[in-house]
Amino acid sequence: MNEVAEKKPKAAASTDVRPFEYQASEADLADLKRRIQATRWPDAEVVKDQSQGVQLAVIQKLANHWANNYDWRKTEARINAVPNFLTSIDGVDIHFMHAKSKHENALPLLVAHGWPGSFVEQMKLIGPLTDPTAHGGTEADAFHLIIPSMPGYGFSSRPTTTGWNPPRIADAYNELMKRLGYTKWGAQGGDWGAVVVDLMALKKPPGLVGIHTNMPGVVPPDLDQSLFRGEPIPEGLSEEERKCCEQLAFTYKHIGYAIQMGDRPQTLTGLSDSPVGLAAYMLDHDPKSYEMIARSINGTPEGLTPDDVLDNITLFWLTNTPISAARLYWENKTPYFSTKGVTIPVAVSAFPDELYTSPKSWAEKAYPQLVYYNRPAKGGHFAAWEQPALLSQDVREGFKTLRG
Repeated sequence: MNEVAEKKPKAAASTDVRPFEYQASEADLADLKRRIQATRWPDAEVVKDQSQGVQLAVIQKLANHWANNYDWRKTEARINAVPNFLTSIDGVDIHFMHAKSKHENALPLLVAHGWPGSFVEQMKLIGPLTDPTAHGGTEADAFHLIIPSMPGYGFSSRPTTTGWNPPRIADAYNELMKRLGYTKWGAQGGDWGAVVVDLMALKKPPGLVGIHTNMPGVVPPDLDQSLFRGEPIPEGLSEEERKCCEQLAFTYKHIGYAIQMGDRPQTLTGLSDSPVGLAAYMLDHDPKSYEMIARSINGTPEGLTPDDVLDNITLFWLTNTPISAARLYWENKTPYFSTKGVTIPVAVSAFPDELYTSPKSWAEKAYPQLVYYNRPAKGGHFAAWEQPALLSQDVREGFKTLRG
């Protein structure tokens, strides 16, 4: 019998894999609408661009749609239409989707999300990767997808002790694949997921044939640190490497959210009290992504729709995970963007609007077994969510030589 949760599931001692489905209560949905409608708005920004953050008109338009048109039940039905499970690993219930392909020789692939993301992002990959013959591919391109929620995110339980950092999550994900009985599999990730799959690869678990990353850890460590400190870009770089440094220097000027969560996550109590406050905070991950989302909210067709954006925010709200998710930044001691010593096969997608577009020269040095490198024509930080067709094609190509 499926577990039905209206609140956060509690961690279980058993290592069994248990079916799971989710149904929000009518009371919680009514409370959400009431809180949105009761929002006390700030003054509008005093500039004509987004340099002061999320613009008042943008967040008000999204909030109006959220309160009056958005239907969580449709999203909930899509979630429950995919097999969902819970299993206890290292004292925490890990939620995951397990979408199996109809094709017999499909390669199992763990897909890892980041912040402010969730498994909802990767749901757009399910069709193209599990059923490639219906999406421009062949039977030989098929994957079984395992899409977990990080501890403290979504339907996974919230850690009650310290220590749940990226290396521990990597260990949990490696254990998950072992527990599911897979003896040959791959891993893919972006944002925190990219850090985690790098760390999974460092452990070289039996069966992990390679990883695909759309936020590769390729920056030379000393250069990464100097850019973080705001020092000048050094001479002697190629044009591609210099552009990457310029992007990364810009990124480091716009990571206030990460600094706040890394230092004092519990202070962000307001994110659990105000849905609109949570929405504004989650929209402002990085300038390129915000600009794309703002255009969408204002009616320009983009990779993400307003409903896509609200699916993710509503999941955070209903599961009350803004603070438990934020604590990952406090726990982290692993560099985000620099090399980590991965030696197993790696495929890289370098999207143009990512926090930085990885130069191939750095990818080759960071990943000595680089089996695939591509620069898609468009797309940014949330590639699986924004450009699932392009990312799916890269994932297929990246694992072609690793299936045999």
